[in-house]
Amino acid sequence: MIADMLVPLVAVGLAELGDKTQLSILLLSSKTTRHLHLLLGVLLAFLVVDGAAVLAGSWITTIVPVNIVKMVSGIVFVVFGVLALRGGETKAESKLRFQNSFLSGFAFIFMMEWGDKTQIASALFAARYDPLMVLVGTMTALTLLSIVAICLGKLILSRVDRRIMTKIAGMAFVLIGISFFLL
Repeated sequence: MIADMLVPLVAVGLAELGDKTQLSILLLSSKTTRHLHLLLGVLLAFLVVDGAAVLAGSWITTIVPVNIVKMVSGIVFVVFGVLALRGGETKAESKLRFQNSFLSGFAFIFMMEWGDKTQIASALFAARYDPLMVLVGTMTALTLLSIVAICLGKLILSRVDRRIMTKIAGMAFVLIGISFFLL
């Protein structure tokens, strides 16, 4: 029973360290003061995506072709990056970007995690171990890493000018978006 939770916790935790998902959470957290809302959106997205993987085993990746999800994710990242780099945005663009921390966190993670290595790992672990414990282990690892990423983003925001951070975040989002097309 302990292995059913610990194996996914350690494996997913190690796989997510330094992953684009954690970088995105860090960047999103530097753009908002509503960190709890961001965390809740991120965790709900992880729960939906990884929960679906656990429920459906490895079948989940056949629901929507991974290359289509990656393409849409890449486009979303590039659009958000360009909006951040443009600066001087309109009120509508401001609302679209990061006004709602919960929705921003949910949308980014939801789009990024379909077909991700941790989702596939969760599905594979669920085929071998108790699915509920796999989900608990996976969610524990993702929660801890998300909290760390949000705290780092908050720390960076307190020490770096918001305009500089916006430009860095914009460039990072564009690069992450492009990576979806290359990898």
